[in-house]
Amino acid sequence: MWSRFKAIQKNKTARYGIPMLLLVIGGSFGLREFTQIRYDAQKLKKKLDPALEARVNLQKQSVILEEEYEKMKDLNVDGWKNIRGPRPWEDSREYQDQQRAQQSKGL
Repeated sequence: MWSRFKAIQKNKTARYGIPMLLLVIGGSFGLREFTQIRYDAQKLKKKLDPALEARVNLQKQSVILEEEYEKMKDLNVDGWKNIRGPRPWEDSREYQDQQRAQQSKGL
């Protein structure tokens, strides 16, 4: 029996392979449990308090969206001009003065 134990100790598969397989397989099960705990905790955080949930009115939110649409409808979206901002190495005040001078020449 003692010789058999020494033979197993000398075997590289038994010495390195089996512990590696146990680590990989056991690690995957362990990680699954830890990630499940994480997702369960996130679900609990996302649930609204019943008192707060009663205050949220889904019909009122759609009215707000309609009001915003009405405001956006009146804006002039065709009369805009693309103006480049200053680069990091450029002085922003100097660049703004140049932009204003170009705009006044164009008008």
